[in-house]
Amino acid sequence: GTAGPPTGHMVIAARSRSIHGPWENCPANPLVRTTSLDEKWWSRGHASLVEAPDGSWWSVYHGFENGYWTLGRQTLLDSVEWTDDGWFRMTGGDLSKPLPKPRGGKALPHGQPLSDRFDGPLALGRKWNFFKPGPDEQTRARVEEQSLLLKASGQAPSSSSPLLLTAGDQAYQFECDIEIEPGGVAGLLLFYDEKLYCGLGFDEARFVTHQYGMERGRPANPYGRRLRMRVTNNRHIISFHLSGDGGKNWTRFDRGMEVSGYHHNVRGGFLYLRPGLYSAGQGTARFRDFRFRGL
Repeated sequence: GTAGPPTGHMVIAARSRSIHGPWENCPANPLVRTTSLDEKWWSRGHASLVEAPDGSWWSVYHGFENGYWTLGRQTLLDSVEWTDDGWFRMTGGDLSKPLPKPRGGKALPHGQPLSDRFDGPLALGRKWNFFKPGPDEQTRARVEEQSLLLKASGQAPSSSSPLLLTAGDQAYQFECDIEIEPGGVAGLLLFYDEKLYCGLGFDEARFVTHQYGMERGRPANPYGRRLRMRVTNNRHIISFHLSGDGGKNWTRFDRGMEVSGYHHNVRGGFLYLRPGLYSAGQGTARFRDFRFRGL
C-alpha cells in the first residue's frame, strides 16, 4: 500500500452484474503499478474513473514523486480507453511530463502564487490553512496595513496551530518580516504535524531552533523584536538566513537541518511537509511581505 515499498501499490479492477457478485477480475490486472524505482512516480494507486463533458474518460489517482515522500501523495491524471471486451485500460505515456495542451488551445498556468503581501482579505482555506484548527481558530488572524496579525497560541509550534501553505516544489525559499510583542515568540517552519517539524523562531532575547518536533538550541538574538527571516529547502537540505535591515543584508544562521525523513512512511498520517509560520507565547505577531519562490 501507500506506506509500503514504492512498487507495492497498484490499481486493479473487477466487474459484476450485481454488487453481491460473483465478481470477475480483469485479466489485465494490475492496471496501474510502479514497477521500478527509476520511475518518476512511486506507489501509484487508489484510482477513480471520471467521464469528462466531451465523453472522454480519465483516471485520477495518486503517487509519491520519486524521492520526495515529503511532498505527500500527489494527484495524477491518466487517459482511459475502453476495450472491445468491456474492460478499460490506462493509456499511460510518460507521466514525468505534463499533458500536452489541446490542439488550438492555450496553455494554462497551474497552481497559485504563494507569496502574500497581505494587502487584502486573508486567503484562509484557499491558500493559508491552520493545522488542526479549533472552532474559532480563524479569529486569531486578521489583516491590516499590509500585515498579517496572528495572535499567539500555545508555547511552541506543537501547541500553537501554525498557519501553513501547500508547496509542491522540490526546492524553494520563503521569507517574511516578523515583529513580535513582549512575551511573544514567532518564526518560520517546515511542518508535518505537531510531533514532527523543524524551523526557527525567536523572542526578544533568544532564538529557538525546532528540530524533530522538539525545541533545541537557544542562541542569543541580537536583532530584538523585529527581523526578516528566510528559509531555504534545497531538496531536503534546510538553511536559515536573517536580516536586520529588511532584507538588504543577510547573515546565515549557523545551524542547518536535513528533512528527507519528515513524511508519512516515518510518522504516518498521510500528510506532507508544509512551509508556514507560527505565533506562540503572548501577544500578537506581525508578519509582513511574505515571499515564496521555487528554486
